[in-house]
Amino acid sequence: MEKLDVTIVGGGMITNDLLLPSIYHLQRIGIVGDIKICALNSAPLKYLRDNPELKQAFPGQSFTPYPDFSQPEDKNYPELYKKVVSEMKPRQVVVVAMPDNLHYEVVMEALKNNQHVLCVKPLVLQYKQAAEIEHLLMEKGLFVGVEYHKRFDRRSLMAKRAYQLGYFGEFAMGEAKLIEPYYYRYSNFQNWFTVDRTDPFVYIGCHYVDLVYFITGLKPVEVSVEGVKGKFPNGNIGFMWSDARVRFENGALLSVTNGLGYPDAGAGSNDQGLLMYCEGDGKTGMIKHDDQYRGVAYCYLEGIGPGGSAYNYVSPDFFRLVPWEGEGYKPVGYGPDSVSAIIGTIRNIENVAGDDIEKRREMIKAVDEKGIIATPANSYINELVVEAGRLSILNDGKPVKIYYEPQPAVDFR
Repeated sequence: MEKLDVTIVGGGMITNDLLLPSIYHLQRIGIVGDIKICALNSAPLKYLRDNPELKQAFPGQSFTPYPDFSQPEDKNYPELYKKVVSEMKPRQVVVVAMPDNLHYEVVMEALKNNQHVLCVKPLVLQYKQAAEIEHLLMEKGLFVGVEYHKRFDRRSLMAKRAYQLGYFGEFAMGEAKLIEPYYYRYSNFQNWFTVDRTDPFVYIGCHYVDLVYFITGLKPVEVSVEGVKGKFPNGNIGFMWSDARVRFENGALLSVTNGLGYPDAGAGSNDQGLLMYCEGDGKTGMIKHDDQYRGVAYCYLEGIGPGGSAYNYVSPDFFRLVPWEGEGYKPVGYGPDSVSAIIGTIRNIENVAGDDIEKRREMIKAVDEKGIIATPANSYINELVVEAGRLSILNDGKPVKIYYEPQPAVDFR
């Protein structure tokens, strides 16, 4: 079976924390071939190269940087990824790990150059862009997977099966929250997480809206989002907090609280979870996921945990590096599972269908219908939700309706 070459566009936090280690592991077990990483400048590439944890976990492995390590850190190359992608062999993999507002142009560039795509969530910020991507990928027989990794949490998969079997009843009322650490404000977020580009609901709230849709199959039909603005250390203004209400097609309501403000000294690396109440025949059912504390607590000799805290709730479920039967350390968790599933699906399509474009289209449609990996065809509700959310938060929380007929669209109520 042929290996897939991978080009990652974006060298920031998600590349360091999830994508590169997951892809390094796929490389050493023979699924991935060459790895290239494009960034705006050389600074994040040097950080990835010198990361001691990655060196320890993946001894002897490396990537080809664009721009080169020798380039000055203050010299930017915003269009360099286009050249790198254009020089790839056809039907390899482009991983899109850019800020939300840049996903569309990078995904389209990859597809136009006949490349399969793995894109971090959300895919794009407007439904019409998702529809355009879906049209182009089917025209070319290319796969686009959206990395909604919570779909691969075993808790989510258990809940999906049990809900489908009728064990809970019908979803009626719920709440979700995901508060990321305060130190995010000192990262590159301060350069792109601005009021005019994105907000906490779009960036992380989409995880739980997608998860409720994934578990129940219910489509969202109305969104209202209010935000609290704040100033980043560099002076840029962004929404630091958001509070949303999402109504689903059966009348159910989900409240979603998000922010960049979990205390750095706190025991958890963030604060997140999902609670869903369901109506049954003469009784109610409940789904409760406490995603912050998962049964493991450590107290380190030094403050080496997330945010520098010595006492930590250590989740083993999203991403951890652990000893394994091979060299270095192995990434485990639903994050690596999600990356592996998308790249593995692309590899399977290529090795089974090859140059047979009709067969590739057939296999892509099968993944769409299975509904485990998020694709433009089976998760387009997310683009409608984030489009409605942006419209609402920029208009002081005014409710925005989502329409599915005659054509999907959003508009004020």
